[in-house]
Amino acid sequence: MKTLLGMTIEELKQFAAEIGEKPFRGKQIFVWLNRGATSFDEMTDLPKALREKLKTCAQIGGCRAIRIQEDTSDGTRKILFEAQVGADAASDTSGADQTAADTFEGVFMKYSYGNSLCVSSQVGCRMGCRFCASALGGFVRNLTAGEMLGQVLEAERVTGEKVGHIVIMGMGEPFDNYENVAKFLRLLHDENGRNMSWRNMTVSTSGIIPKIRQFAEDFPQVNLAISLHRLTDEGRSSIMPVNRKYPVEKLLEAARDYTDRTHRRVTFEYALIEGENDRDEDVQLMIRKLGGMLCHVNLIPLNKVEETGYSGSSRKRAREIAETLEKSGIPATVRRQLGSEIDGACGQLRRAASPLGRRRQQTNMPCLKNADGL
Repeated sequence: MKTLLGMTIEELKQFAAEIGEKPFRGKQIFVWLNRGATSFDEMTDLPKALREKLKTCAQIGGCRAIRIQEDTSDGTRKILFEAQVGADAASDTSGADQTAADTFEGVFMKYSYGNSLCVSSQVGCRMGCRFCASALGGFVRNLTAGEMLGQVLEAERVTGEKVGHIVIMGMGEPFDNYENVAKFLRLLHDENGRNMSWRNMTVSTSGIIPKIRQFAEDFPQVNLAISLHRLTDEGRSSIMPVNRKYPVEKLLEAARDYTDRTHRRVTFEYALIEGENDRDEDVQLMIRKLGGMLCHVNLIPLNKVEETGYSGSSRKRAREIAETLEKSGIPATVRRQLGSEIDGACGQLRRAASPLGRRRQQTNMPCLKNADGL
């Protein structure tokens, strides 16, 4: 049975021809899928006979929300998704337990400029960053373009609000799943689908240099964020194993090449860990290494993940560091903290509900809802 969500118009035209239909039907199906249709019966401009045929040979795919947590302080909603597993996704589990392969989290966030969705690109993560919950269970599988698009559509369905911006900063390393992420971005931008501006999309990487260079060529208008966190090889390798293959100086060189090619700034994400990378000498090193670059530093007081043993810097310290960087000519901000009540903040996403989230389900903290909001 063919999974349709995540297919391009041309792929759907070919599929339509394969089942004995006119190719233009593929475009009609594409439009319905990207509107968020959850059944073939909703596709009312298709002949009834075709809708019945589709039920026998295809499924929509994507994912569905099976748990929603709301942070009442800021309206952030963390969504536990379950994949509507099709043949393509099921074949990419590498022998993993299917239950583990099917669930992942995303976060719906409200900003003054509109709503944004933090999208997961993998189930689990193989990068092994020491401070991140997503890596705790290891890597399970890549998400397909349809499953990433499904997160956007399902988030809109369960919240009743439009998503105008996406950040691929959820579970997983997007550049470890480059082809599916690239297809997802192109689907979002398609004028017959979401028609989302390239500049409303952001992709975050831990620093896979060859893909940064490819991304600059393929998507020069999409925003790039690089998780930096330390600026010495010894320090960065101790918390981010990816640095052993792609060391700091090479990463900064790739970032400079990116800005030269695209004429767009790169955002460096810097999670502040108390006593580890928030000392005066760390700030001075940041100034020396990043001075003169077309960049922006996004300071993130590390969010609590019980298993890691790390503590985040205070927001007061974060503001002090931001002020020092600004005075040195490096644009910097302290990231607004969203979703911390529900383990929905940066670095806290998992394959299933966190232990903290499960405890809160049994207390008076913000309740967990099912997909129908009950």
